[in-house]
Amino acid sequence: MFFEGSEKKVEVITAPKAGSLRALGRDFWSGIVTRANAEILDVLSNEHCDAYLLSESSLFVWHDRFLMLTCGTTTLADAFLHFLAHINDNDILYASFQRKNEYLSHLQKSSFADDLARIGQRLPGSAYRLGKLDSHHHYIFHLDRPYQCMDGDVTNELLMYHIKGDGADYLRSPDQTPEGVRSLLQLDKILPGFAISDWLFEPFGYSMNAIKGDRYATFHITPQEQSSYVSFETNLELDNSILVATLLGALQPGSWDLIGFNARDIFPDYGDYHCMTESTLDMSCGFAMNFRHFQHQDHRIVQPEMISRKVS
Repeated sequence: MFFEGSEKKVEVITAPKAGSLRALGRDFWSGIVTRANAEILDVLSNEHCDAYLLSESSLFVWHDRFLMLTCGTTTLADAFLHFLAHINDNDILYASFQRKNEYLSHLQKSSFADDLARIGQRLPGSAYRLGKLDSHHHYIFHLDRPYQCMDGDVTNELLMYHIKGDGADYLRSPDQTPEGVRSLLQLDKILPGFAISDWLFEPFGYSMNAIKGDRYATFHITPQEQSSYVSFETNLELDNSILVATLLGALQPGSWDLIGFNARDIFPDYGDYHCMTESTLDMSCGFAMNFRHFQHQDHRIVQPEMISRKVS
């Protein structure tokens, strides 16, 4: 069974005169989600943020910004354009659209180039690829408009591939429970004090949103053995955190990416992992993006996989 875990991402920051994005209400955001061919499963709220857990990843809405992640064959560009149709362009301070390369890109309803052609008709911007074309890489489009980031306005993304070991076996087992997955990921240890909303899919797959004040974190796990993908994202700084080391130990990925936006460098002991690729992009919109791809020394050994016994 194959499911495309690789995600698309949109983030928008608005000016005060645009009003509160939270005040647009659930019906509006449900319409945004529908345009991406997803649905809302659960909502977690506090005084700062509404965190929507989706059938394909997550949506976070603050008063002055929103962040949406979708996986599978969703059409996030449609959702982005639907939002843009309801806001004055001059009220947008920052906007970005990001895609990771997929395992099976031919199954997607559009490519990054397709999305870029449509979005670019509405917003003036620049697009880049970070990473090697023949390996894991990420595409990003951002609005070409000067923006002064606030202190602490950071994002860290940890993306893991080819997970293995006891943790991976548990995530593929019929006996897993939401409580068991939380324990495996040590959520109480790495996200202390966060309110959590999570969902266990059938036959497997796990999603989680967590919020604490204006801080957020989100997990999405596609554990299929041949195409496993785990994403973790947060606006917490991770330079003095045990989070990366804890998750690498629990899931033992064959390779992984670390992406930061205005984030401080993270240099924990990565053991047998080696940095294979590094890219840095100083964007004209006020954010600096850093991408690093790591690979375990044993991950270079790949067994042949039979596709067909007879081809005629």
